[in-house]
Amino acid sequence: MNFAPTIVERLARARADLRMGVPIVLLGPQPKLVFAAETLDVLRLNDILSLDGDPVLAITERRATTLKARAYDGDLARILLPNDVKLAWIQAIADPADDLQNPMKGPLNTEREGDAEGHRMAIALAKAARLLPSAVVINIPNGEKFAAQNGLTSVQMTEAAPHLAESSMLHPVVQARLPIEAAEAGRLHLFRPEDGAEEHYAIEIGRADRTKPVLARLHSACFTGDVLGSLKCDCGPQLRGALAQMGTEGTGVLLYLNQEGRGIGLANKMRAYSLQDQGFDTVEANHRLGFEDDERDFKLGAYILKSMGFSSVRLLTNNPAKVDMMKKSGLDVAERVPLKVGENEFNTAYLATKAAKSGHLF
Repeated sequence: MNFAPTIVERLARARADLRMGVPIVLLGPQPKLVFAAETLDVLRLNDILSLDGDPVLAITERRATTLKARAYDGDLARILLPNDVKLAWIQAIADPADDLQNPMKGPLNTEREGDAEGHRMAIALAKAARLLPSAVVINIPNGEKFAAQNGLTSVQMTEAAPHLAESSMLHPVVQARLPIEAAEAGRLHLFRPEDGAEEHYAIEIGRADRTKPVLARLHSACFTGDVLGSLKCDCGPQLRGALAQMGTEGTGVLLYLNQEGRGIGLANKMRAYSLQDQGFDTVEANHRLGFEDDERDFKLGAYILKSMGFSSVRLLTNNPAKVDMMKKSGLDVAERVPLKVGENEFNTAYLATKAAKSGHLF
C-alpha cells in the first residue's frame, strides 16, 4: 500500500505552491530551492539571502535579449543577484512593465559555469503555473532534508523532465446535450488532463460521420474576446463564425482549449496588452515578457478528436501551424477552411502582425 503522490501529482503541487509564493525543492545531484519571481515576497527574499550560497534569477533567453543580458545557457540566463538586492529589482527584471520608463537595469552579470537544468525546469514550472517565466534559484546541500523540515514540495528532476516535455494525457469526464444558438443539436464533451491543469471542451454539432472528414476548429480560450467582445482580437467572431458554419452544415466539432493568451494565461496576456499600449506588437510583447511567439500545445486538440473517433478533418483555421500539428499528430487534414471574420479598426495591426510574423493566412 502506498498513498504517496506520484511525480505527476507532485508537479501539480509544485505549480500550485509557486502560484501561492511557496518555494519548492528540485532534487538532483545539486538540489535547488526555487521561488517564482512573480510571487516572491520580502520576507522570503530575506530568508533566501540568509542562506549559504549565491542565489540567481533565472530568466528566458527572450527576456535576457530585451535586457541585453548574456544567455550563456542558450535558452536562458542565470542573473547573479546584487549583494544589496531588493524585491523591486527582482520584479523589474522579471516584469517588463517599466522597461521604457527605467531601461537601465544593468549591468547584469550572468552565470556561465555549472549545470542550468534545474533553472530550466524552474522556468518551465513557472510557465506551467501561468506566472512570469522567471525564478529565483539557490543551491542547497540536502534537498530532501530541507524540504521535510520546511514542509515543502520536492520534485526529482530526472523523474519530472519527461512529464514537463510531453502533453498530459486527457480523459473524457462527461458529455451532455446542449442546445446552443448555432444549433439545437449540440453536445458538450469535457476532457480532464492527468496533470491537474485546466480542462478542455469539445462542442459537437449534430452527429458527424466518423468515416468522413469532419468540419473542425481548434479554438483557444479568449476571455476578453469570447466573453467580453474585445475588439483587440478576432477571437469572438471566429468562435461564433465557426459554430454558425457548423450549424449551417449540420455537423462539426469545435474544440475549446483552455490556452488563454496563446498559452501564457490571462494575467500575462493582460501584461502583453499593456506592452502593446506602449507601442509593441503582439509578438514583441510576448518576447519582452520572456515567452515565445506561441506557447500553445495543439496536440491536445488532435488527441481529443482522435478519442472522439475522428481520423480526418476539414480544419477551420487561418493558422498553418495548426494544420501541421494535426498532420504530425496522426490526423488527416483533408482541407483547410479559411475563417475570415472579425477585422475592425482596433485589430487591423494585430491581424497584420499575425500574418507577417506567425504566418497566418487571411
